[in-house]
Amino acid sequence: QLQASGGGLVQTGGSLRLSCAASGRTFSNYAMGWFRQAAGKEREFVAAIMWGGSDTIYTASVKGRFTISKDIPKNTVYLQMTSLKPEDTAVYSCAASSRQYDNKSRPTAYDYWGQGTLVTVSS
Repeated sequence: QLQASGGGLVQTGGSLRLSCAASGRTFSNYAMGWFRQAAGKEREFVAAIMWGGSDTIYTASVKGRFTISKDIPKNTVYLQMTSLKPEDTAVYSCAASSRQYDNKSRPTAYDYWGQGTLVTVSS
């Protein structure tokens, strides 16, 4: 129901835009998040957007470089990534949360997960 795409290989300083297309249900009342997991490391929160509004949150390491946005008619969430660094290399996954009061930086707040898309940043 969540399909992530847009990953690839990019050089340091480059940009990529990830997409997360939702299908099978309307996610109009869900918050949407992006997480990433690098090889040998735990899954890490990246960014989230509250579907009903414009509120967004980011992990500190991507603030000012990444932008999360949504296209409601397309039922799609985007993660625009700029000034990419080798440490951004990871599998990026999107998720949807129906839990209004849960901390959206925690994986436990999310009900649905998409498969990941690999982002590799070369030095």
